[in-house]
Formats: sequence, C-alpha cells, structure tokens
Amino acid sequence: MRLGTGIGWRPEIADAVEAMEGIDWVEVVAENVCPGHLPHSLLRLRERGVTVVPHGVSLGLGGADRPDEGRLTALAERAEALGAPLVTEHIAFVRAGGALTASPRLEAGHLLPVPRTRDALDVLCENVRIAQEALPVPLALENIAALFSWPGEELTEGQFLSELVERTGVRLLIDVANLHTNHVNRHEDPAEALAALPVEAIAYVHVAGGFERDGVWHDSHAHPVPRPVLGILTDLAARVAPPGVLLERDENFPGPAELERELASVREAVAAGRARRRAAASTAVRGAVGGGTGGVGVLARPAAGVRERLAVAQTAVLSSLVAGTPVPEGFDRVRMAVQARALAAKRAGVVAKVAPELPVILGADYREAFLEYARRRPMRAGYRQDALDFAGHLLKLGRPGDARAHRALRDWWLDRAGPAPRKPGFLARVLRRRALRGHL
Repeated sequence: MRLGTGIGWRPEIADAVEAMEGIDWVEVVAENVCPGHLPHSLLRLRERGVTVVPHGVSLGLGGADRPDEGRLTALAERAEALGAPLVTEHIAFVRAGGALTASPRLEAGHLLPVPRTRDALDVLCENVRIAQEALPVPLALENIAALFSWPGEELTEGQFLSELVERTGVRLLIDVANLHTNHVNRHEDPAEALAALPVEAIAYVHVAGGFERDGVWHDSHAHPVPRPVLGILTDLAARVAPPGVLLERDENFPGPAELERELASVREAVAAGRARRRAAASTAVRGAVGGGTGGVGVLARPAAGVRERLAVAQTAVLSSLVAGTPVPEGFDRVRMAVQARALAAKRAGVVAKVAPELPVILGADYREAFLEYARRRPMRAGYRQDALDFAGHLLKLGRPGDARAHRALRDWWLDRAGPAPRKPGFLARVLRRRALRGHL
C-alpha cells in the first residue's frame, strides 16, 4: 500500500490542508473525531480521494492491563467511518494502577516508554494480538520519544521492534523525530536503530519538530523540522522506500507557505535517500525478517505474574511523575523531574484548550494555580474531568479571592458538574465568547 506524502490534519489548519496541492493523505487523531459527526473538511478530502488514517493515542498497548474493549471498539468505528486502510497507535503506556496493583488508577495524559525487557515484550505482544483481532483493518505501531530510560533493559529499540514484528506481524510507524529525541535524551544511535529495524514492515513514517533545552530534546510538534531529523529520514529512505511520509504539527501552526516549505523539505530528504538507495541497490536493503510482512510467529501468553510485575513497576514510575512519590531506584532523578514538569505543563495546556473559560476567569494566575494543583493531584480520568477537578479544588480553597472571579468559577463548575446544564447568565456568556475568540 502506497500512501505518498501527507500531513497531520488538525482543525486549526483544515483550510490550508484542503488548499494544498500534492497532499496524498492525512492523519487525524482518532480520539478527536466522532464517527457520526465527521468534520466537513475531512469529508471533502475523502470525496477528493485523499486517504484518511486514524491515529490513536489512548490505548496504552504497552501497559500491564489488557486493552480496553471500549477503546478498541471506538478505534474500530473510526477506521470504518473514515474508510481507512489501517489504524495506528503507540508502543507506550498511558495509565497504571487499578486492579492489578489494588491501587487507584493513574492517568499520564501522555505517552510513556515501556521497559525493553522480555516481560514487557511478552505483555505487549499479547496486547497487540488482542487489538488486531478487534480491529477491522491492519494495525501499525509507532516508536515513541522518551525523556528517560528504564534501568535493566535487556533489548535495544531495534531488537525490541524486530521481535515484536516477528511475533505478531504488526506493522510499524517509524517516527524519525523520535529517533532523534532518543539520540539526544538516551544516547541511542539512530543509525544503529535503523540498521536493526525490519524495514519491510514499515507502514509509514512520521516527521516532526522539537527543541532542545538544557541538554534535553523535547518532541514538541510545535517547531520546524530540524536538519538532524531530515537527515535520519534520508538515511531511512536510503534503506527502503517508505510507503508514506507524514508531517506532524500540533501547535504554533505556521502559515500555509511555511507548511508547504516544510513539506518540500520532507520530499527533498526522501528523494536524497532514494538516490542513495539506487546507487547502492545491491547492499542497502536488509533481508526479510520473518513475520514482518504478515507472517506471525507462535505467540505464547505471558507467564504467570508477568502482568502484575509490570503493573507494579509502571505504577511506581507513573506515581513518581504525577503524584509526587519517590522516584524508583535506578532511574535518573534529573530526567524524571524533567518528565514530571513536562507532564504537568502539558496538562495545563490541554485543560486550557478543553475548558477555555478557566484561563479567562483566572487570568494570569491560571498556569501557576494549575501547576500547583497538578504537583500532588494526578489526573483520574480524561482532561475534561481534570478541568472540573481543578475548578472544584480551587473552590474548596476559597479561590480565587476576587469575588467576581470566584462567582464566575463557581457558576462554571456548577454548570458542568451537575446533572444538567444551568441556564447561562450574562457573565458566563461573555466568558464563553472571549474564550472562543482566543482571548486567553
């Protein structure tokens, strides 16, 4: 299946994407669309023959629990509604705790790395097979960016991915920006990772930007694609012709001309790799890896106690990141602190988007107040519930001190926490209008 050149579809750039020439396909975050109410822009793209691929972010197939049936059903429904040829997800865990550890459920609100151990691989392989059976189209999994490493890892990323493909037949979504992130943050050589990959299993490739601060690379998806990332893309294209390449951008969207220039850079990087591959056709492509193109090895269930051991380890890690418990032994405390701050900052940013009235009500105090709240109060459900919990927390403390702001926050909370929406007053209508206009 050849996808060609694509771009991540986001509502903020929907008009620009529709107007672009040479866009063969788009990718949409699966959790951000409703099968019965697809955005008109996506429908128009589909009518033009543009392929749409749903990209999930919440399954957590690398977690200790078996995949949630409701989330799998939702992903399957989106694949069918979009007429997608495949769906994609991540090799990551996004929640921990619960029944396996007899502890409260914790939500990361972010993709976190799984340990590259035999136990974690066994659990991942079984979870992938469960997902494959529930989905109507093939599944591809993405390598993620990581700010920290697990101690005692037994496999390199290339070995981990190769064995995953061999045992399950799953396809791969290779994010070259994430390979660069892991090069900076975990000192992993992208060339070695590429050399170990079962390249014939690649479904498509992600390209995105980020930034470096204090020796740590942040995979922001909000900055231009840097040269090192384009270089890794060229190296990949020198080994294999990627079926598809997609530019990701999630925030700080530039104008259409800048997006077009970034896409041109992506095409040039792929073309440079293709030229190198053709010049060394006899040696550049690796031999086939068993199972990489559909063959599946024998899949044994994880041994007794493996899920429980992984659950305990992941819960300890996530609790240290979102609930202020001690960092588990063997982890880099500095990197874990960076990750904890990044998770809290992401929560603050997403809550501001899903509940735009809150920054309007709290003004300049919003971010500091939310980060203070997030340091000791992990997210217990999704971001909308997090917004409600944050507002309720402030109200219990008698905040904000300004009477008008306090009344507005109380009304906002009552309108959303009750069994039915209350009739909005004048202030609520003003706040909503200001929030929708982006006056945050």
